[in-house]
Amino acid sequence: MLSRVVVVGSVNMDVLTRCVRMPRPGETVPGSSVSLLPGGKGANQAVAARRAGAATSMVGAVGDDDFGRILRDFLDSEHLDLGRLAAVPGASGTAVILVDGSGENAITIVPGANDRVLPNSLDGLPLAPGEILLLQDEIPETTNIAAVARARAAGAVTVLNLAPYRPTPPEVLRDVDYLVVNETEFANVTGVETNPVVAMTSDRVAGLLADGAGVARHVVVTLGAEGLLARLDGTVLRVPGFPVTAVDTTGAGDCFCGAFGAALARGDHPEQALRYASAAAALSVRSHGAGPSMPTDGDINHFLGSASAR
Repeated sequence: MLSRVVVVGSVNMDVLTRCVRMPRPGETVPGSSVSLLPGGKGANQAVAARRAGAATSMVGAVGDDDFGRILRDFLDSEHLDLGRLAAVPGASGTAVILVDGSGENAITIVPGANDRVLPNSLDGLPLAPGEILLLQDEIPETTNIAAVARARAAGAVTVLNLAPYRPTPPEVLRDVDYLVVNETEFANVTGVETNPVVAMTSDRVAGLLADGAGVARHVVVTLGAEGLLARLDGTVLRVPGFPVTAVDTTGAGDCFCGAFGAALARGDHPEQALRYASAAAALSVRSHGAGPSMPTDGDINHFLGSASAR
């Protein structure tokens, strides 16, 4: 039986500029293009989940500006349930993104309407047992805390992506079913010191996971091109990455979470869902932008089939 995915999170307009390399402080470098693309971690997760085949609802806010109208039209074209996407006075969220020649990015976020996604946005939100709740850190922390509590009471499954990282109370993390972080966020959440000499290598991540580091029941640490490491019910497993040529890594983590949520919603075993999500994220970096680059379920399964055949 297919379950619904509910995303509570941010909606941004991404102002994306491509440059030869990242500028140093005080430096000007040439760029090659500027694009306006729908994004925001919440919206990206929702689009990824919907394209991966899950019925998906978006809880968030946009401004009453031109960006807000464009963002709503885009999300509506993706066949998301937007009944709880509010339009509030003022500016929509905006992200200014630099992408260099290797596909790496640097991002500045102006929250705008996302700061208005408060706990009362959840009033009357129906959640059923087995439904998947996706959260990230581009909305107020109080809203995430309320959403985690609401999901636990309803028997829904919570996937929390601690990005961009901010400290989260351990008692909240204990109520999260799946905590998704990259290696830097994992170092932050575990309090492990890292530096150029003592780096957060995959072997170190595996050791920390085996020792019980991380508070949530299941912990997933994404490692970029290396794939991921996860602890599921106390067992540590590794899912290798998929070799692709990265054009733009913006939104890859959001794609992973959305596809993972969709796979869980249709009843995939968590390990199978992780591999599916890893493939989706690999596909997403092969084109520009965040929301528009999310692959479909057909794309992902074809890619997985091709990878298995090699």
